[in-house]
Amino acid sequence: MTTATNAAAPTLIGSVQRALKLLDAVAAHADGAPAKQLAREAGLPLPTAYHLLRTLTHEDYLRREKGVFVLGEAVGRLALGGALQNRRSRLEKSLVHWRDAIGVPVYFALYHEGEIELVAVADTPYAPAVAEWADFRETGHAHAIGQCLLSQLDEAGRRDHLDRHPVQAVTPYSVRDKRSLLERLASTERMQPVVERQEYALGTVCAAIPITAGSGAATMAISLPLHQQGRLMPAIEQLRKGIGGLLGSLAFSISI
Repeated sequence: MTTATNAAAPTLIGSVQRALKLLDAVAAHADGAPAKQLAREAGLPLPTAYHLLRTLTHEDYLRREKGVFVLGEAVGRLALGGALQNRRSRLEKSLVHWRDAIGVPVYFALYHEGEIELVAVADTPYAPAVAEWADFRETGHAHAIGQCLLSQLDEAGRRDHLDRHPVQAVTPYSVRDKRSLLERLASTERMQPVVERQEYALGTVCAAIPITAGSGAATMAISLPLHQQGRLMPAIEQLRKGIGGLLGSLAFSISI
């Protein structure tokens, strides 16, 4: 059994290599190329090329149009996935930079398809992030991240969100009702930090700044223990001035 398995491994690897050569050959022709030409360019026997082309077409990596093969949608998804991963990596590095520069946990979140999505967090054992003890999506009214994202929506969007996720007391300091929250959100000045003190977690203060692009909404936020609340506004102002437009191009290209 071991011998058979070892013997099969090079064949499987070779098949992958041959398929990749065919994909490279197809990619070199914007308008596509026929099987015989692709086989020749990939250095493959024609029967082998036909078999792999059929397989790649079936899996949507290639598409056959008028006798020639062109790249299929699956290749585009692979490329998009790589680009998104690159953007996510850049985002995470940015959060780490500001975590270290300011000495506080830094959060990045989006409002995506009607929900609050916490995308990434950078913290340390000495400056830990706030534990998600109550679902962030359900309690957007209580934390700075949620309030900042909701403040960027229009009135209808806010009401829709709060109809799906009703306002409720999370701590004794939480906003008590929908009307009070809507009034607070309406009075929030555009592009100014949103601050909450112990509304989501006792002993914690948080601040968030909006990052907008078109009709989308995103935010970066920080948190501190209550006894360090004097650092909150200087820290969020340092973040606000420092990031500028750096993350605007990233915020809405990240797939959650």
